[in-house]
Amino acid sequence: MSKISNVLTMIEYLSTGKKYSINELSELLEVSPRMIRIYKEEIEASGIYIDTIMGPYGGYVLNQSIRVPKRRFKKEDYELIDKCIKLSNNQNDIEKLSLLKDKIRGIYIGSKNEKDELNLNGEQLNKYNMFARAIKERRKLKILYYSFDKGELERVVHPRELFLYNNDWYCVAFCELRNDIRHFDLKRVRKMELLSEKY
Repeated sequence: MSKISNVLTMIEYLSTGKKYSINELSELLEVSPRMIRIYKEEIEASGIYIDTIMGPYGGYVLNQSIRVPKRRFKKEDYELIDKCIKLSNNQNDIEKLSLLKDKIRGIYIGSKNEKDELNLNGEQLNKYNMFARAIKERRKLKILYYSFDKGELERVVHPRELFLYNNDWYCVAFCELRNDIRHFDLKRVRKMELLSEKY
């Protein structure tokens, strides 16, 4: 598998909430333990933080809700199999390849109009990563938040969890201004600053 594919597969394994040792991940991905450590560093550099449990029964665990985009087939994938079918002289291989082509074509047709599940790009990705880091490190965030009735207000929040609703990202957080739990739409966050103060 390619490096990107391995990284996505590692995130998929860890997204189950199960603890995996470095050796387990190494065997599953068929790479060296050193590469697993490199993948972890690169995943964390993107804002997805992985906890390390020390000791003989330790390993990596992901204590964060992550929606991994599904890997899809492209039109070129089933067209390539179609070419292989035409070149083959073995009837048994032709039948197997035809079944595989139909499966891939069905998955492609069923997914070609779907949006990327993470629905993150540009500025939205930066906001997501900042909130994810605050959750991981249990640090307060100072945000300038726009609400329809009050306009822009500065708030200090304690982010708890990110979730996707109707293709938009929200964060459940305790708001010091309201002294209550609130849902914040990441689109309405105008500015943000990660504070050193923990919650």
